[in-house]
Amino acid sequence: MMLTRAGAVDWVRRLRASGKTIVFTNGVFDLLHPGHVRYLRQARGLGDALIVGVNSDRSVRAGKGDGRPITPASERAEILAALACVDAVVVFDEDTPHDLIAAIQPDVLVKGADWAEDAIVGRDIVEARGGRVVRVAVEPGHSTTAIIDKIKRSWHG
Repeated sequence: MMLTRAGAVDWVRRLRASGKTIVFTNGVFDLLHPGHVRYLRQARGLGDALIVGVNSDRSVRAGKGDGRPITPASERAEILAALACVDAVVVFDEDTPHDLIAAIQPDVLVKGADWAEDAIVGRDIVEARGGRVVRVAVEPGHSTTAIIDKIKRSWHG
């Protein structure tokens, strides 16, 4: 399901009241590929519900440049929400998910192992309330940038 920030906070509150463990991850998820799906399945396995924060189009451009995203945020969120392993999706417009993590207060924060432990945004929030941060191995050979590069090569011979 796709939620607003306020809707996500209410949803998490209800789940937590029933003893559920909330897992959070975030990213661009521009061109969904098997690496994304495997990562999200692993994240979902770390708790009872997985909520995914998706960068808005503006925040993607701020981080990756004018050529991105390829797919608009509303469509990226819809695709992610359709996956069985994803329970909820929230689009955020800030450059980082810090404020969203502060609002949701997940029990488990998941990022790819390509992120240094001390560079994971929200780590302080999650650990301060007794939660844990988990770094998941990145699938070799799968990346949106590689897909885009392959498309460009096929167009230019």
